[in-house]
Amino acid sequence: MKKSYIAIGIIIILILAILFAPKFLSKGDKKVKYKVLESSEIPEKIKEILPKYLTDERALTCRLNDEIYVLVTRGEKQTGGYTVNVDKIIMEQKTKDDFDLTVYAKFKDPDPNDIVAQGFSYPFAIVKTNLNRMPESIKLEVEYEE
Repeated sequence: MKKSYIAIGIIIILILAILFAPKFLSKGDKKVKYKVLESSEIPEKIKEILPKYLTDERALTCRLNDEIYVLVTRGEKQTGGYTVNVDKIIMEQKTKDDFDLTVYAKFKDPDPNDIVAQGFSYPFAIVKTNLNRMPESIKLEVEYEE
């Protein structure tokens, strides 16, 4: 009888460990909700500042009114056919008030046999997030698609 209580206790402890371990291992990381903006949805103020950042490969945040936007740029490309897509955004809580963002983006290059527009292109993506304050820093993690 005593052994069955010990076995049940161990099972309960294992179940609790399985349920709560991910919270402790994730260090407060959580996904940020966002909406990818079409060209027509991009605010005019962002359209005005965007050209300053198009020549670099980077991710940056921008506050406009009470909304936080994330811009991901690929830099200057010699032809068309290059794309950038935001896969996910992860927020890592550093302190109670400070957090960092990691933007995971997928870059796709044109196939060598594709017919693409000749001339410089500047691929980018802009997303509107559900954040209410700016991050301390932002990091871009890139995965290249085939």
